[in-house]
Amino acid sequence: MLRSFAIQAIIFLVAFQLLSFLRETSMLATDTPLKEVVTATQGLDIDKVPTLMGDTVSLNAQGKTTILYFFAPWCQVCHASIGNLQALFQKNEHIDVVAIAMDYTGTKEVMGFTSQHQLTFPIALGNEAIKHAFEISGYPSYYVLNEENVIIGKSMGYSSELGLYLRSL
Repeated sequence: MLRSFAIQAIIFLVAFQLLSFLRETSMLATDTPLKEVVTATQGLDIDKVPTLMGDTVSLNAQGKTTILYFFAPWCQVCHASIGNLQALFQKNEHIDVVAIAMDYTGTKEVMGFTSQHQLTFPIALGNEAIKHAFEISGYPSYYVLNEENVIIGKSMGYSSELGLYLRSL
């Protein structure tokens, strides 16, 4: 009985890893400089993306490892995993986080999401140009940038706090 359970667990883990790998192949490659992403999308200014609070934020790393977290307010997996991102942000001063709201109907919807989860990092208001530039095809998706604005990690779907942290190393 225990052996059967162990075999099923191993099969599940292998299948999960394979599906994760296949989903992530549609994302930008690691080792991609953010400059290439911007150059490929004419007219995209990732240094002045509007935020929920009415100012702007840069999607470039500002001398720290930075996580760009793409979410949709209606996404249930985003609701389940955003707390892990908030915890990581609060516990690690050497990591910046910018969450980018996508596919929302209005800022009130995004404000409801951020209030519900008591988020303290910047919330950028994404658009189709950003979605296209970062090749976002599902939520949540995130990229980890090093200090030189090169993608060093990526993932799509639920991520634990530990998983987010390990990808940011």
